[in-house]
Amino acid sequence: MEEIEEIQNFVDMINTRSSDSKEYQKMKIEELSAEIREAIKFQQESFQRIEEFEVKGGGHDLIKYAKMICKNTTEREILKIQEVYLKKIEKEYLKSNKK
Repeated sequence: MEEIEEIQNFVDMINTRSSDSKEYQKMKIEELSAEIREAIKFQQESFQRIEEFEVKGGGHDLIKYAKMICKNTTEREILKIQEVYLKKIEKEYLKSNKK
C-alpha cells in the first residue's frame, strides 16, 4: 500500500508542476535555455523514478498512468518553452542579420 501512495504522491507532484507555469514570453533567451534544460532534467529524473517503481513492482496500472502523465506533462512544457525560445531567437538574431 505504501508504494501505491508513493506513486500517487509522485503523480500529484507532476501535476502541480504543470500548474506552476511561468511567463516564458517575458524571459530572455538565456533564461529560456535554462528552463528547457531544467525541464528535460526533470523529465529524465521522473522516468528514472518510474523505473524504480517498476522494479519494486505493484500498482502496474498506476505506474502506467504515472508514465503517461509524466510524458505528456513534461513534453507539453518543453514544447511550450521551445516555441517561445525559437521565436525569440528568430526575432533577436535572424532578423538582425538581415540588415
